[in-house]
Amino acid sequence: MSSLLVFPGQGAQRPGMLQSLPEPVLEEASDALGENVRLLDSAQALASTRAVQLCLLIAGTAHARLLARTPDYVAGLSIGAYPAAVIAGALDFAQAVKLVSLRGELMQNAYPHGYGMTAIIGVELSTVETLLAAIHSPETPVYLANINADNQSVIAGSDEAMKRVAARIKGNGIAKRLAVSVPSHCALLAQPAEALAQAFVPLKAPRITYLSSTRARPIHNPEHLRDDLAFNMCRVVDWRGTVQSAYERGVRLQIEVPPGAVLTGLSRRVFEQGTVIACEGARLDTLQALLEEEERRHR
Repeated sequence: MSSLLVFPGQGAQRPGMLQSLPEPVLEEASDALGENVRLLDSAQALASTRAVQLCLLIAGTAHARLLARTPDYVAGLSIGAYPAAVIAGALDFAQAVKLVSLRGELMQNAYPHGYGMTAIIGVELSTVETLLAAIHSPETPVYLANINADNQSVIAGSDEAMKRVAARIKGNGIAKRLAVSVPSHCALLAQPAEALAQAFVPLKAPRITYLSSTRARPIHNPEHLRDDLAFNMCRVVDWRGTVQSAYERGVRLQIEVPPGAVLTGLSRRVFEQGTVIACEGARLDTLQALLEEEERRHR
């Protein structure tokens, strides 16, 4: 049996999320960025996509280091892939900070307003795909962005297009606008992804198995991992498939690093056996003991 550490994506952020983190991580991030990262997590600052992504990278890395135990697998949803790659040993933290800063800027500048993402809850994927095909047009672009669970998906596109989708599912499901101001994980971000790829650094082979949330399988080759990180902003996230892939590979312990517990909720249905837990609300020594126990069983 194995363990999996998961890192949340945009929408999980909240004001003050960096303030209780260990000083060495904040100093390291500030030095890499050339600015004080402690100023990035105010409510006003978090209106910026760049600030949100940096905060999630820094918080994810810091909390994973606090666990002081090595999981067998790591995976991250969207921006969560970056702290996952850092903890896997494939990407240097300081380099990740610089890349994520650029990633956030590119995404934000591509669509400064009028676009975003909406979660569709309680509606089958096939129904969502049919609706998207009916509403999508050059004037009202809208795409499937995330497959989160059997009855939960996320769409990305223009405000007008997402309003039309929400209107069509009313009474049959819930459409919930997410705290994301860009249309991630679809073709609208193909050009920013190309620009990020041009700026990317060479990666190392991961020491911990890295699960891609767009391919729903492990990536070991550094070049393939580089491609996965650079282009994940314009590829559909298959989180349901990623969690299922982990479970089929023998994972029976999933721990979600802060902030929040969204990924914990999404995984419960897949983990028929085993433990799914979020760091928030759990004692650090309990989490460390769970990882240690799983490590013993895995030997």
